[in-house]
Amino acid sequence: MLYHDLEWLNRLCGTDVQILPSELYEDWVHLIGQPPKRIYEVGSGKGEMIQYLASCGFDCRGTEITWERGEKFVSKNCNLSWAISDGVHLHKFESPNSYDVVISQWVIEHLHPADLSDHFKGVYSILKGGGRYMFETPHKCCGPTDISWVFMIEEPIGMHLKEYTYHELRQLLICAGFSTIYGVYKVPLKIKRLLGLRIKPRASQAFLDYLCVLEKLILLLPKQSIRRNIAQILRLVLFCPNIFMIAQKN
Repeated sequence: MLYHDLEWLNRLCGTDVQILPSELYEDWVHLIGQPPKRIYEVGSGKGEMIQYLASCGFDCRGTEITWERGEKFVSKNCNLSWAISDGVHLHKFESPNSYDVVISQWVIEHLHPADLSDHFKGVYSILKGGGRYMFETPHKCCGPTDISWVFMIEEPIGMHLKEYTYHELRQLLICAGFSTIYGVYKVPLKIKRLLGLRIKPRASQAFLDYLCVLEKLILLLPKQSIRRNIAQILRLVLFCPNIFMIAQKN
């Protein structure tokens, strides 16, 4: 396995130790709501977020594709269990209609594009009625955000197999069965620290429509380098460089 043969990768995947989990994941907690809720994380990595959510009182299940990640890095917690999953065919690893919330952060860009539809269908299967899938992933117009940018390559060819747009993801979610889909805006941590305020994130279908219009205009530009620069400027009008979406099972 990759993280077994290249053990040093785990050491390079840490979170900035100067940022407390309560700061880093407070937006997720606000969007999830109050316990009790049963939460399943796809691709927990070293388990920082799922461990924090468990400490907040949620009933959590962290998952990874290999035992070289995940459980070995976190403290024991009665609210947190661990399992192996391929991250795609979730119905093969979990019972249907068993989770209130499924989450993933910086995961779907690592899946093969041909598997993303099955991934969304798998998420839909294990969610309870009214349950929500919350995920964050890099935006195509702002990338590539893997090592490809070091070599000035305009498409991801490293650890990211594909970076997506809001429109692409919304269509795939609809095909998987989700009918209520939101775009999420969260104020950058640096700004919240500067203002000294705890500003809550906002989720809205209208905001997602707005983001789809903006990205459509950006994609009319001929080069990725230009798109990236324009997307940076459009942060002033709330264009998010990282996609944060919520899809609800009705």
